[in-house]
Amino acid sequence: MIDKILILDFGSQYTQLIARSVRELNVYCEIQPCTKPVQFDGSLKGIILSGSPFSVNEPGAPLPDIAALAEYLPVLGVCYGAQLIAKQSGGEVGKSTHREYGRAHLQDITEDPLLATIASGSQVWMSHSDTIKSLPAGFTLIARTDSIPVAAFKASADYAKHTVYGIQFHPEVTHSTDGRQVLKNFITDICGCKQDWTPAAFIEETIARIKQQVGDKKVVMALSGGVDSTVAATLIHRAIGENLYCIFVDNGLLRKGEFEQVIEGYKHLGLNTKGVDAKQLFYNELAGVSDPEQKRKIIGRLFIEVFHSEALQLTDVSFLGQGTIYPDVIESMSVHGPSVTIKSHHNVGGLPEIMHLSLIEPLRALFKDEVRKVGRELGVDSIFISRHPFPGPGLGIRILGPVSEEKVKLLQEADAIYIQHLRDSGWYDKVWQAGAILLPVQSVGVMGDERTYEFTCALRAVTSVDGMTADWAHLPYTLLGQISNDIINRVRGINRVVYDISSKPPATIEWE
Repeated sequence: MIDKILILDFGSQYTQLIARSVRELNVYCEIQPCTKPVQFDGSLKGIILSGSPFSVNEPGAPLPDIAALAEYLPVLGVCYGAQLIAKQSGGEVGKSTHREYGRAHLQDITEDPLLATIASGSQVWMSHSDTIKSLPAGFTLIARTDSIPVAAFKASADYAKHTVYGIQFHPEVTHSTDGRQVLKNFITDICGCKQDWTPAAFIEETIARIKQQVGDKKVVMALSGGVDSTVAATLIHRAIGENLYCIFVDNGLLRKGEFEQVIEGYKHLGLNTKGVDAKQLFYNELAGVSDPEQKRKIIGRLFIEVFHSEALQLTDVSFLGQGTIYPDVIESMSVHGPSVTIKSHHNVGGLPEIMHLSLIEPLRALFKDEVRKVGRELGVDSIFISRHPFPGPGLGIRILGPVSEEKVKLLQEADAIYIQHLRDSGWYDKVWQAGAILLPVQSVGVMGDERTYEFTCALRAVTSVDGMTADWAHLPYTLLGQISNDIINRVRGINRVVYDISSKPPATIEWE
């Protein structure tokens, strides 16, 4: 049984960072809303309380009984979590005299397992408007900073059966230079977790679970050429072999040469894959449609119809494989209850209900970077592992305005030149996601002695860790100049190239 840490989410923007930090210590963890009752089992070794946009003093703030949780397991409260522990035990939490945000340095560190090996002056990251003004009776102060009297504390021995800590700073962000060590001290020394959650261990456990779940039944799965579906299919294939049937639909909105390249790659992986040419069906239905949400819905609906039609030709299929990953799972949860929003570009949405199949989602516990680590451990080719995220609706949402076969070919050519330049220059692996966008804007240009009136192409490249936030990639001017020159000279129909320097937020990575 793999040891597990539970993170109770109070709505912090940093909650996923806590989970990632724990997992990078090779310890498995899960996130659940603080409003959901905790299910205690033998694998659960400790609980971390996240920060929150709430104040513990405002009406409607989430206030679960922390002392009751600590009767079962050790607890670490981060920011809001620390304030909640203090307030529920009789301490004073109030507005800071000034907003405390940014770098601070720990002082007067008391000898304690949580802060073992942490030196005085260690930099930490603060992000709060409330502060703990006084600790409850019997609680022990174990660190402060110049600006706040309580940076870290330990609850009194009679607070609960297990050890409880609170820290006002955020150990999960890189600005807290020893934050990873603080988390390690809590997880391994205080909670007693073994650091044995590795890609190899995940693969072994997952294959065994799939074998038990599926037995000798058949699984059908839609593949996209992306890392998630490819790694998920490889795991399922390792478990059940030829009883996995894969379908790869060419919707006419893939990158240049991608359909043939991906089919060949799947052959090398030994996946039983059928390629389906449905380009004209998609082009016909998208003709004249400008609204991006309508385009997404058309593409998603047609994908389901094509995939369902192909799957019906198989017999005795009992399961539907999907490449769902952990951020998809988290998006369906909320501190205030389940989200009612489902992304319309998740093309397989609704298929389990339509096809009356049970789901197999081998990656639903993993973040994107963890999926890549598992893929490498499985020996999946780098063409799939290092591939940038690509939207489900493909180029359909990178062509602003109506989609046509002619516009798709224009964008495919421009995009192929752009991506090849990124690969040749070494920038492809430095950015999270890149792609070309065809704008519904024509402008005057001059080529030789001729006047042109052609389309504008926008280039997008961003850096990110998980796609939740992103910054525009600072590509060298010389590289951008080479890309622009090649696109304009080689793609008849485009005479202007621009570069998108918007971050997310406030912009999004994709334009539609």
